[in-house]
Amino acid sequence: MENILVTGGAGFIGSHLVGKLLKEGNKVIAADNFTLGRRENVAAYAGSPDFELAELDVQNIDTLEALMEKHRIDRVYHLAANSDIQQSAKDPMIDYRNTFNTTCSVLEAMRRTGCKKLFFASTSAVYGEKTDANITENMGGLAPISYYGGAKLASEAFISSYTHMNDFEVLIFRFPNVIGPNLTHGVIFDFIRKLQADPEVLTILGDGTQCKPYLYVLDLVDAIYSYSMKDRKGVEIFNIGVENATTVKEIADMVCERLGLKNVRYRYTGGNIGWKGDVPRFQYDLSKIKASGWKPGHDSNGSVRATLDALDI
Repeated sequence: MENILVTGGAGFIGSHLVGKLLKEGNKVIAADNFTLGRRENVAAYAGSPDFELAELDVQNIDTLEALMEKHRIDRVYHLAANSDIQQSAKDPMIDYRNTFNTTCSVLEAMRRTGCKKLFFASTSAVYGEKTDANITENMGGLAPISYYGGAKLASEAFISSYTHMNDFEVLIFRFPNVIGPNLTHGVIFDFIRKLQADPEVLTILGDGTQCKPYLYVLDLVDAIYSYSMKDRKGVEIFNIGVENATTVKEIADMVCERLGLKNVRYRYTGGNIGWKGDVPRFQYDLSKIKASGWKPGHDSNGSVRATLDALDI
């Protein structure tokens, strides 16, 4: 049994990871300020003697340090971040505070308490707009075009320096759009909300050709757990995702099908992006993680369909 801290533990991905860690016999502390996290996401674990929910702002280093000292934390899974990229496009300080500052706080609290093991949730957005490239983990010229991507890349840089100076053991996953049960935002969530308000017309940002890989959250959580438990030195980075991708129009079609709507008229806002900072398409190279033996349980379209099946609609 390890004593594990999950920042953002009541969030979409974090809550699923908490369940996995508890199932594997660990003691888990979930820290969340409930900006995006929801208590109902972790309500099922409340009766477990091995689970504690700590309401706190991870940006407060002293409070975080005290929590880690109290529970003698062996390992940190850092998922606390802004995950609503459209919102931070309107206010860059959202990502400065909730994505970059939270990472700085976690690293410093780890340094102060002697905790050495970290998982960091990064993103395909660190690569920027490389629509014609086969994106590998070690490619140069990383140039994020969103505040979110910039904050994640800056976080990776701080992780690198703290790891070198303090002999940390770090696993970083750069993942694409993650979907599944407990989803709270994103294209699927938006389409459902819009169609419930108006089942005849669906407004689609861009031209509907935006095409991205979608990864099912339970596939991701299984990979996070199994890979984070392996011994390593320094920082190891993996692209993680699926080989294929799904267009926005295909998602709209699947949502309409799931809601039983047959004659919805699509109204496109135009252009090949949904909002400034959006990367309309990219191609991951997954050779590294595939060579290590991992493969997802769902492809991109399967992830969308599984998500729709899991949502209460």
